[in-house]
Amino acid sequence: MCFRPITFRLLVGTALLPLLVACGSGTSAGSSDASGPGAGTGGDEGSAGVGGSGSGGADGLGTVEDSGARCAKPTLPAASSLPAYETHHDPFLMLDGSRITKRSEWACRRAEIKAQVEEYESGPKPAVARENVTGAFSGKTLTIDVKEGAKSVSFSIDINAPAGAPSGPIPLLVSLAGFGFITLDTSVFSSNGVATAVFNNNEMGAQSGGGSRGTGKFYDLYGKDHPASSMIAWAWGVSRIIDALEKTPAANIDPRRIAVTGCSRDGKGALTAGAFDERIALTIPQESGAGGSASWRVSQAASNAGENVQTLSHAAGEQPWFRADFGANFGSRVNNLPFDHHMVMGLVAPRALLVLDNKIDWLGIDSTFTAGAIAHAIWEGLGVPDRMGYWQLGGHQHCQFPAAQRAMLEAYVKKFLVGGGTDDTGVLESDGATADLDRWMEWTPPNLE
Repeated sequence: MCFRPITFRLLVGTALLPLLVACGSGTSAGSSDASGPGAGTGGDEGSAGVGGSGSGGADGLGTVEDSGARCAKPTLPAASSLPAYETHHDPFLMLDGSRITKRSEWACRRAEIKAQVEEYESGPKPAVARENVTGAFSGKTLTIDVKEGAKSVSFSIDINAPAGAPSGPIPLLVSLAGFGFITLDTSVFSSNGVATAVFNNNEMGAQSGGGSRGTGKFYDLYGKDHPASSMIAWAWGVSRIIDALEKTPAANIDPRRIAVTGCSRDGKGALTAGAFDERIALTIPQESGAGGSASWRVSQAASNAGENVQTLSHAAGEQPWFRADFGANFGSRVNNLPFDHHMVMGLVAPRALLVLDNKIDWLGIDSTFTAGAIAHAIWEGLGVPDRMGYWQLGGHQHCQFPAAQRAMLEAYVKKFLVGGGTDDTGVLESDGATADLDRWMEWTPPNLE
């Protein structure tokens, strides 16, 4: 067994901790000389390997929305019967009590986590038959049509290709933008030949108070009483955009090089979209807080200690971001939730995830850094630690992108979206936050074969 150092700036209290990652046998493990987006350990066609996430890709990307659909469906207990668990669950521990030992087993473990998130927090994301989605491209507008039985909905996005973009298919950044604009530095994308599009996620699932639950085009198709949260509705919409792009070469977009982002409430949605669709190459949630990069457990403990941080009970009542019974089931029983958001972030693995956070108490200063540090161990276990980064930086307004983070953003775009990037993507850094891993993490990442 050998170990290779990865340069991470992990601040836990006041001590800098070096991270050592096991070298894979005969694999590239996402090394910095990767030749394509997410290049790394390959998987055979139809396998559940890291390379293909169970869908046959050799570059770390899935070619299907949900490779776990082939896995056995777990039988999950009622929320009321779930035991309390004060720390953060081991994401590598199967529901039958066994711990996975191979990368090929991650796809079905991931499917169990996804099933738990859907059952207890988000509501289910409906699968859509390929033939039920069509796309049409005119000017710069992509129109997406989706049907389900006798019902159908239609929506569109404008794709803005950068000047001088190549004639062949190019990458695309989809920004959830209920605020109407992209909050990242768009020059990072345009200068690297990446198109951008703003997706009106509010049109798909409203977020204008608790009374807006069940409103939007997703619910026009599936019914206002569908248990999916608005964030699942948004993720469903992003997936249908990818479906349409796969069928619409005239749009000049490579559907295997899609990134998704959003800030604040839209950052929560961006994480959900990336977590629930394995075709998304790069996920960049920005300042997502409760329901995004924050830990429910750490936030509740901080609130109990007097910190002004959003808790599960408050977030569940603010908007229809979660399933309707989430607050009732777990608002006063946070420790009974059988996962936390280190595992929601982990649903993105082994694909690329860059979490950008701000030093704002309501978002959870220690909570987000703790969840990010624990989530990173999932990528460590899969042998691709450079595909996940976390950076909390204060001193700027909410959803204002700091120039200091531009180089790291560009490194992720070049390496995992455009392909061929070699800059260091190892960042796990806070702005004075504390990740008390002795308290919150009782497991260590495995060295998966």
